[in-house]
Amino acid sequence: MTDFALPGSIEPAMKAHRPNLDKGFNPLTLIIFIGIMAAGLLYVAYSLYADVEQTGAHVTTWLPYLLLFVALIIALGFEFVNGFHDTANAVATVIYTHSLPAEFAVMWSGFFNFLGVLVSSGAVAFGIISLLPVELILQVGSGAGFAMVFALLIAAIIWNLGTWWLGLPASSSHTLIGSIIGVGVANAMLHGRDGTSGVDWGKATEIGYALLLSPLVGFACAAILLLVLKTFVKKPELYQAPEPGKTPPLWIRGLLILTCTGVSFAHGSNDGQKGMGLIMLILIGTVPTAYALNRALPESAVIQFQQSAQAAAKVVESKAAGYNVLGNPRPAVTAYVAEHKINEGTYPSLAMLLRDISKQVSDYGSVAKIPNEVVGNTRNDMYLTSEAIRFLMKDKESELSTGDVATLNAYKAEIDKSTKFIPLWVKIAVAIALGLGTMIGWKRIVITVGEKIGKTHLTYGQGAAAELVAMGTIFAADNYGLPVSTTHVLSSGVAGTMAANGSGLQMSTLRNLAMAWVLTLPVAMLLSGSLYFVFSKIF
Repeated sequence: MTDFALPGSIEPAMKAHRPNLDKGFNPLTLIIFIGIMAAGLLYVAYSLYADVEQTGAHVTTWLPYLLLFVALIIALGFEFVNGFHDTANAVATVIYTHSLPAEFAVMWSGFFNFLGVLVSSGAVAFGIISLLPVELILQVGSGAGFAMVFALLIAAIIWNLGTWWLGLPASSSHTLIGSIIGVGVANAMLHGRDGTSGVDWGKATEIGYALLLSPLVGFACAAILLLVLKTFVKKPELYQAPEPGKTPPLWIRGLLILTCTGVSFAHGSNDGQKGMGLIMLILIGTVPTAYALNRALPESAVIQFQQSAQAAAKVVESKAAGYNVLGNPRPAVTAYVAEHKINEGTYPSLAMLLRDISKQVSDYGSVAKIPNEVVGNTRNDMYLTSEAIRFLMKDKESELSTGDVATLNAYKAEIDKSTKFIPLWVKIAVAIALGLGTMIGWKRIVITVGEKIGKTHLTYGQGAAAELVAMGTIFAADNYGLPVSTTHVLSSGVAGTMAANGSGLQMSTLRNLAMAWVLTLPVAMLLSGSLYFVFSKIF
């Protein structure tokens, strides 16, 4: 009797070539898993204790630390879910080409996700944070601040788990950004403002373009790369389905493992930062004495800081000529950052903030010597000034010359060193969560990528092309501080190679992927906005 395939199902031949996905882990692996998780939590607790102890601050109540612990667990839980949701994309190609056994592939990928997080720059982390309403960032230790962090993280986890259960490779980056926008809109509406005023739409648009273009880049570039390979690499085995139970030739296997490694490392360096930025917000809100400012900066950095501050002050004061500030300058600068509209108080108020920050650092001799009782206020002044300068440099109404922009940018870089930093223990905690998450729950997404996108089995050449494009795209986005979706880039890359190869695409799967892509943003916004409303009443 002849085999046949129903519309939208995998071909019988593909079933015959399916790798063994059900071997599972032995008990020793489970013991190691639990041991690493316990060691990670102990390391986090000890690091927190050591950092707070070093500041000499006295603990008067344990309630903030209890909230801190819960928030950290939720934030690390988001990275854990991100690991088993997104990283399955990285291992699908090596598993379906028999380059690595499934159980070894996920451990290999988890390790390189771990390394990727450790060497990440932090640019993506603070790019994500800049989407949040400035008033919530400045008051992150308040009830509204906790409501914000809890709402956006829980909303992201709910949507990620839902799409994972359905086997849909949805984007964790897309989900988190939707959650952040939802909180921003809800916060603005709760304060009687237009919902659109609660988000930095310029930054949101920049990130949105990255998320929108990344799957198109993945599809087109992977398709072109496969066609280039076919033109110049005349190796028939590269474009044939793997034989059941047989590993590919050594050079092909090496290429596929290399690309899997690169995607895993790039995923860690990009996606791991999203959790880092939120964890830093949590730490700043609950333990400002230890984490509001980067106390690791050397005293020698003060000289460079003061020189940059003097140059920046001259630029701002030249624009503030003829105006005086009456009272506190912070509301005027906050209003500018929130509304992006220059008024007569913007420049003189910003000039006063610049002078105040410079005086504080000069009086105490270094950032590390700023007293515990004022460190939170100093941090807020620095963050507010940095954001105001960021918008001024992009604002056409500011009429800044090229030299003025360079001067302000140099000063912004100096104050960002004090406020935008990530302690090593935070990187290690996120790395452990992401790495362990990689080893759990990967099977559903792997099957979708390996079997349900194209109508024929994934070949060595298709796997290599899709992985190479995904690796390059994520590394490029990381360098520019932009979050992109590993899921979208790789799954669209596989689809591109199937189209270029004439293999045919399973349209039902593509429709589901497109639907998940379209629904992710509004659903995440609705979930996080609703949760923020509820949590703001509780806190």
